[in-house]
Amino acid sequence: MATWYRNILFVATVTCSLALLTASLLKPEAFPEPPPYLGKGVAEAVEKVDTAFAAYWARNQVEASARAPVFLIARRLSLGLTGTIPSLEEIRALEAQTEEEAIDWWCSHLLADPRTSDYLAERFARALVGVENGPFLVYRRRRFVNWLSERLRANTPYDVLVRELITAEGTWTSSPEANFITVSIDQNAKTGPSESKLTGRLTRAFLGVRLDCVECHNDFLHDQWKQKDFHQLAAFFGPASSGMSGVRDEDQPYQYALKRGGDLEEIPAAVPFHPELLPEAGSLRERLAGWVTDPGNRAFARSAVNRIWALMFGRALASPVDEIPLEAPYPPGMEILADDFIQHGYDLHRLIRVIAATRAFQRDSIPGHGEGHVTPEQEQHWAAFGMHRLRPEQVAGSILQAASLETIDASAHIIRRIARAGEQNDFIKRFGDMGEDEFHDQGGSIPQRLMMMNGDLIEKRTRDDLVMNAATRLAVLTKNNETAIESAYLTVLSRRPVPEESAYFTAKLKDTRDKERKNILQDLFWALLNSTEFAWGH
Repeated sequence: MATWYRNILFVATVTCSLALLTASLLKPEAFPEPPPYLGKGVAEAVEKVDTAFAAYWARNQVEASARAPVFLIARRLSLGLTGTIPSLEEIRALEAQTEEEAIDWWCSHLLADPRTSDYLAERFARALVGVENGPFLVYRRRRFVNWLSERLRANTPYDVLVRELITAEGTWTSSPEANFITVSIDQNAKTGPSESKLTGRLTRAFLGVRLDCVECHNDFLHDQWKQKDFHQLAAFFGPASSGMSGVRDEDQPYQYALKRGGDLEEIPAAVPFHPELLPEAGSLRERLAGWVTDPGNRAFARSAVNRIWALMFGRALASPVDEIPLEAPYPPGMEILADDFIQHGYDLHRLIRVIAATRAFQRDSIPGHGEGHVTPEQEQHWAAFGMHRLRPEQVAGSILQAASLETIDASAHIIRRIARAGEQNDFIKRFGDMGEDEFHDQGGSIPQRLMMMNGDLIEKRTRDDLVMNAATRLAVLTKNNETAIESAYLTVLSRRPVPEESAYFTAKLKDTRDKERKNILQDLFWALLNSTEFAWGH
């Protein structure tokens, strides 16, 4: 009798659990509300940017595409800020918002999510310290990225963060920001931090200027920069040294032979433009940090605007991302965004919100009537959202998220997060990492396509697995075929199927049961994951 009772209780428990899981597919779960954003004047800033782009489109006689659907805008935001697509759980929560408030709500949700700061930290780190492990004894890349993520999560003003990097002191373990300095050390040469490497990183990452091209000779092509400009800027890093106590400044001059075959000479520290902004007091690195981040040094604000824009759009507003002219003309909206960024204390979260709300960001990638294709001129002039291949980590992250009905975030089970990290790293290693060329347009390769079609990750994440795979769970938990098909499309492509798609796959599922039904849904997931729509930003 006791055994019979326990069996009945077990069956009832399982049945209730399945019913609850099934219900979660049909209506949005309670989702934690993101903290309210108290910033002022965002709408006014967006209107100024929109006006600038409208005038730009009119001058170039291009017609802007229609506004993209809310789910598609949310998808591109999620890819740009977290490196993955929204989960079905998140889409159901987004669905509960009004259309007018949905994107602002989604921005608040993403900016409060640790995945955003973690992903942006890795993307920024590529410009700041590269992708290599660097000198092992005096460099810890992981600690640097973790520190950067914490600063971004706290929305530390960007000028404060950059000053911390330029003036960093201490050991690479206890003061992770010091890794910005120690990554430049060549252990084989047994010297301190490399002034040349630091100068190249600083000008490209913080000023959007490629001054490292004149390290060895003058600019013969444009006659804009001299070799002296580079080395006078490098002289600010001259005192930086590294020892057992970490990075510190010592009283030592910077020397370099400016002429080929000439003698070493002491190079005085000087800045290549806006010398009036250079502080008179402080150490050399403190003065350099003050000059770089001075509100009058608009190259600093433009560089940040251009990089955030590139992360969100997949290509820079001014390309290349680290080569912005010091003089006008500038792309539409750049000076407006730079002004707003400066006036509001170098607030990166605000900058992201403003860009996300612009007409340029919210344009569709198809013509207004959904027929044909947008023209190259429309994409070139930001009148349509440009199609671009997803980065390897975005592809991997999206595959893994699409295999789960719940969000794989900081609140997910530790086993799922560990499995995700391992599978994602293995996929990127095989698929190929883009390295430091953040926004270099690279075509897909045949091995990459074959890896998507025949590789272990998609095969593993679409086969029969009730615990880990969305396809199997949908087959078991949803008895309604239309709901199963809709949920599959929302989970993988962040959109509902069009009537033709729904009718086709619903017919495939008609009168199927158990194994056959599972196989069809698993094949559907495989096909969606291998579609061009899945692997491209649009």
